[in-house]
Amino acid sequence: MEHLSERAAATRRRILEAAAAELIETGDIEVAAVARRAGLSVGLPYRYFGTRSGLMSALLEDFYTRLVAETVLRDYAGDTWLDRWHAQVTQWVDHVYDEPLAPVVLGRMVGDAQVAAMEARCARHVIALGAKHIAAGQDEGALARDRDPELMAAAVVGGMRSILSVILDQNPRPDRAVVQEEIWRFTTAALGASPRSVP
Repeated sequence: MEHLSERAAATRRRILEAAAAELIETGDIEVAAVARRAGLSVGLPYRYFGTRSGLMSALLEDFYTRLVAETVLRDYAGDTWLDRWHAQVTQWVDHVYDEPLAPVVLGRMVGDAQVAAMEARCARHVIALGAKHIAAGQDEGALARDRDPELMAAAVVGGMRSILSVILDQNPRPDRAVVQEEIWRFTTAALGASPRSVP
């Protein structure tokens, strides 16, 4: 993204927030409705994002950027890799439970080829970070060493996404502690965690 002035960056953020609100409320994004919600001219979102697909892609990228910052890139306390993974699983569930966009992005968001390409790019980024994290667990002896970290990351990320997309659409939602425990059990089994290492 090109460097924006402070005012332009604030306008861009305003449009993204209006688009998020529109998507949460209606399940879709119409540029004119987003502009009205943001209190801006209809043409301004096009100036910043080019097309409706560009706006949806930017919203998707913003969602994943915040997700990664709040869950993957945080420093977690713990004496062992599995202690830190347990804390990260807890944070993942807390984040998506508290993120209004999560049910739409993780379960119901549809778009064209540009949006699908952005989704794939974001997923690959999360998987790449996960692979590094899993390799660290293997080095520590907490996880099976004879498995490909990237493939395991893809399986775990995909599984967690599927679980969360189902959970987030339930009304009422299960208690988050129950979901955290289910994901913890699923991921440690999938990763081949050493039984003596699992709390």
